[in-house]
Amino acid sequence: MTTTLIIILVILAVLILWVVTTYNGLVVLRNRVKDQWAQIDVQLKRRFDLIPNLIETVKGYTKHESETLEAVVKARNSYTTASTPTEAMEADNELNQAISKLFALAEAYPDLKANTNFQQLQTELTETESKIASARQFYNDTVLQYNNKTEVIPSNIIASIFKFKKEAFFEASEKERENVQVKF
Repeated sequence: MTTTLIIILVILAVLILWVVTTYNGLVVLRNRVKDQWAQIDVQLKRRFDLIPNLIETVKGYTKHESETLEAVVKARNSYTTASTPTEAMEADNELNQAISKLFALAEAYPDLKANTNFQQLQTELTETESKIASARQFYNDTVLQYNNKTEVIPSNIIASIFKFKKEAFFEASEKERENVQVKF
């Protein structure tokens, strides 16, 4: 074998090894993004399981506040029909707004606020919200790593050849970004 052929084979082997390594890295990151979305989904499911109990508790105290309760139910149902992470993110933002209205409603009913079931459900929901926030952060960190790998040179070449697409970040809605106004 000539020296030139050996050099060409070594370069080809290094190139193939780089392609395989880069491809595998992209697959691992893509799977992490899916896993992190699943973690968010688990926490959202927990929250959605708590909501019917919370609504039933509130219903007992607030017979005439059906609009707020219907908004929570509608937002919860829109999540269950979401077929993509983006749709689920939008439904989650809608649900966050409805839940904050529900808790604001509870402020107007001192008996409801003092109810043990309501307090327990509110605590569980608050804990779940904290877990959701953490899961969102991990998801966004993973999406950042994945998107960087699909966009930076030279791994973007492999990403485009094998059709790896950018993933969407979990972002707050415009309403969630507004300043909260506290009035006394």
